[in-house]
Amino acid sequence: MHHDNTTNISPQRRYDIDWLRTVALGLLIVYHIVISFQPWAKSINFIQNDQTLTWLWVPMSMLNVWRIPILFMVSGMGARFAMERRSWWQFLVDRSVRIAIPLIFGIFFICPITTYVLRSYYDMETGYEPNAGHLWFLINILCYVTYFIGIQWALKEYPDNVILRFMSRWLRRPWMIYAAALPLMLEAWILNPEHFALYPTPHGHFLGAVCFVTGYAFVSLGDVFWSAVKRTRWSSLVMASVVFGIRLFAYTFEGVPSYLVAFESMCWMLALLGFASAYLNKPSNTLTYFSKAVYPVYIIHFPIQYAISYYLVPLSLPAILKLGILLIGTFGVCLLVYEFILRRLKWIRPLFGMKLSGG
Repeated sequence: MHHDNTTNISPQRRYDIDWLRTVALGLLIVYHIVISFQPWAKSINFIQNDQTLTWLWVPMSMLNVWRIPILFMVSGMGARFAMERRSWWQFLVDRSVRIAIPLIFGIFFICPITTYVLRSYYDMETGYEPNAGHLWFLINILCYVTYFIGIQWALKEYPDNVILRFMSRWLRRPWMIYAAALPLMLEAWILNPEHFALYPTPHGHFLGAVCFVTGYAFVSLGDVFWSAVKRTRWSSLVMASVVFGIRLFAYTFEGVPSYLVAFESMCWMLALLGFASAYLNKPSNTLTYFSKAVYPVYIIHFPIQYAISYYLVPLSLPAILKLGILLIGTFGVCLLVYEFILRRLKWIRPLFGMKLSGG
């Protein structure tokens, strides 16, 4: 079987993808903390501070269009690298262990704590309520891994197929990389959501599927893709910024066509991939530590965030000071729990998505 060099993926680790995954999960935690200082926080089951910081929603609205999509895209990329070293069956087992076990554990033992603290704060009836909470996206990723196992296996076994050859030629042409936004825009246009909501909507599920498959295909293209995103990283950043400006000043974030938001989302992701590829694709001790820590930290952050909020929010302190305390407290406590408990107890590691051995 002839393998076209343009579609072979590098056996070397992509440190830039590790960075993007780490930063994306970290930004999700920041995003969750900022919600507590918005006037609608209580309506979506967050502990809400009386004094709000609505100005923070401008940068959060920029993050909002790509923070979850890039997680799904990076998950697809990671799946391609994982598939390279495994059979399709080994791949399914590996993904199930890394995703399903923490998800099930979280549903029954992590997320109910968050619900209990929230209900206690608002003097509501409390009880044990298993739920997926902030781990909902793990359900999606597990679905995508299963849905697309045939496609993933085929792209690995037949890298010289007509689809990847066509995409490879297409990416060598100037500006053609932005055609990658078309599936995202089409999905948004067909489902026509009122906004770019991701959960719990069919739109969110299908958008994640598009991003997952796109990420898998991008990595399957090898150096052709990485060269394309590096070459266009500045133009992607400019276009994403322009569309964000249109959403902010022309629409004030209301009634924005969903296909326009989808295009902006892809431009941000291509820019991030381009800059990460240019500057972050190298090993570092910081990355080694935090890339292993971020998944378990994300799993435990919600009950810790809510527990701190329970005591912090009622205090008569400036909102900006509370925000700083909540950010430092949530990340600090989570990292302490990770460092001194989760990573040191071998039997507990798989419950938080970690391998039995390793740092």
